[in-house]
Amino acid sequence: MMLGVIYLVLCMLIGKEPAGLLLSKKSGYNQIWLTLAAAFGTGVLIMGWATYMTAWAASEAGAVHPLIYANAVVMSVAALIVLILYWKRYRKAGSFKGIFGTGMITERRLFRKEAVFFGALLVFLTWIMFYVFFIKDGVLYSGYTVYGDYAPHTAMMRSFSMGNNFPTEYPHFGGQDVKYHFMFQFFVGNLEFLGLRLDFAYNVVSVLALLGFLIFLYHMAKRLTGSFAAGVLTVFFFFFRSSLSFFRFVIEHLNAGDLWTTLRDNTTFIGYTTNENWGLWNFNVYLNQRHLAFGLLIVAIVLWVFMDWLEAGCSAPERGVHWIKRRIFTKKAWLCVHSETALLAGMLLGLTSFWNGAAVIGGLLILMGFAVFSDGKLDYLILAVTSVIFSVLQTKIFIWGNAVSPSFYWGFLSENKSITGVLWYLIQMSGVFFVGAVLIALFLRECRQRAALVSFFFPLIFAFCMSLTPDIAVNHKYIMIAYAFLAIFWSLAVLKLFQRKIGGKIVAVLLTIALSITGIYDFVVILKDNDSGHRVTVNMRSEVTEWLAEHLDHNDLILTPEYSINEVTMSGVMMYMGWPYYAWSAGYDTYDRAAKAKEIYSSTDAEAIKKLVKQEKITYVLYEEGMQYEQEACREDTIASAFTLVYESEDGRIRIYET
Repeated sequence: MMLGVIYLVLCMLIGKEPAGLLLSKKSGYNQIWLTLAAAFGTGVLIMGWATYMTAWAASEAGAVHPLIYANAVVMSVAALIVLILYWKRYRKAGSFKGIFGTGMITERRLFRKEAVFFGALLVFLTWIMFYVFFIKDGVLYSGYTVYGDYAPHTAMMRSFSMGNNFPTEYPHFGGQDVKYHFMFQFFVGNLEFLGLRLDFAYNVVSVLALLGFLIFLYHMAKRLTGSFAAGVLTVFFFFFRSSLSFFRFVIEHLNAGDLWTTLRDNTTFIGYTTNENWGLWNFNVYLNQRHLAFGLLIVAIVLWVFMDWLEAGCSAPERGVHWIKRRIFTKKAWLCVHSETALLAGMLLGLTSFWNGAAVIGGLLILMGFAVFSDGKLDYLILAVTSVIFSVLQTKIFIWGNAVSPSFYWGFLSENKSITGVLWYLIQMSGVFFVGAVLIALFLRECRQRAALVSFFFPLIFAFCMSLTPDIAVNHKYIMIAYAFLAIFWSLAVLKLFQRKIGGKIVAVLLTIALSITGIYDFVVILKDNDSGHRVTVNMRSEVTEWLAEHLDHNDLILTPEYSINEVTMSGVMMYMGWPYYAWSAGYDTYDRAAKAKEIYSSTDAEAIKKLVKQEKITYVLYEEGMQYEQEACREDTIASAFTLVYESEDGRIRIYET
């Protein structure tokens, strides 16, 4: 455990260096919060990639446990760099006080309020992360609303902490490339390898990533509105979504006469649009897709930096058409302001592609909006080109063929694809949030506010016009990104109303309730559907897990039932095909493998399945007592006559055959 903690400390200390280069000190802000958040994000990114690439090299050199060598090298080099840097600073400053920098806390009264606020966020996030995912007495507990997403993530983590997944494959569809961003899972897996228990490794990194993003979101709100209260309210709106669903739900059950009973007993997300009952729009997204928050942290760091460019362009004295001309047809509009910063920001954003690709795309879309209103457009070009180069390089390394298949797809998940149909879908899904944000733009006085608001809409527009994967539902991440940043302007609107007389205050309170009541009820459902009676369990001390981890290596491919999360997936082995949706949504051809797996399990021809198993490079076949595959009865007798039994669990439930 101690090694894992030391690794995280080194991440912070290493990350502080690029964070210091990116973040300029501004009056009215306590730099310490931004520095801590940015240090964590950039440090994890740099140390994560350094460890991964070193481990891959060690694996190619023949190391059975490459993470031993990778961590030894990376941690030693990082510690040496930190010692040299801080020794030089100590000699220059003449005291230990000066080595961490000065002027980190300049607004002491504000600092106390922020310390209470961020402290409360830290406690809340830690509690909720461990509420839905924890280990006790050797048993993993994962709540009903999150375990489906955790299944492929934990399998990937275990493929590193218990295996040698270099070059990396997708555990739920082994034997091929990895089409899914996996570096967050690698980082957590490495922490488990270093001694942190899996739930601590996953939850600690998740808490710090989300807290870091919320620190930047708060500061962006404060920067755009000049208000501490607006920053706090923005975070509140981030947690609790707007929608018409709760109001329709209440009306329906009032008419049915069972409202209070239903509110008390319901354990499913409410929703009247496609997949809304998955929890597609509420805080559950950040509980089950932990890597999204990390991606948004890196995006927020870059956006914070480039708000300098945006504010400079928007503060120009020109107005109207003349202002537009000056932003396009002058040298100042294009010449670099700080190309080194743009290059560093582009590298960080590009390196985030395999931590969370959607966050990177969403960030680039917002930056595209910033560029329209800014001078120094070549800096944006440097950032974008650098980011794309790093993203494409990773894609060429990890993915066979194309990473995405871009196509025009109008309307996202709306059933009616007309303009009015899409607009009504948006209103049903988000209430007045997005439509009302357009109206807010008309009342904003500052150019920089209007420019930021317009830019924050770009990921939303992208989600309703483009498709990159077979599953259009994954575009919901772009809408969530737009929602998070647009919440800034709803907090501003509410506070402006609250500053008026009693009528305005009443409207502000009612508006706050309307914007958050669905999300608040969603959160109640999260608590109910992840309580002690609504959790999936996995025995973390399973003999099956231990046997698989010990006897199968990276070159093995095991045919199993369509498992989601259990003792087999926790071994980190490469499954021929786990739960199909995970692989299908990532872009794999699950239909072909499903048909072949079904044939192997149900065939009565031993020679035929021998040939098929050899063709598919399957080295082990797992049979579970009484199993069916794709609703087809399975024939263990055929499998037993074709292959050698090498393992049987103590309870006789699972038998494994070597091919």
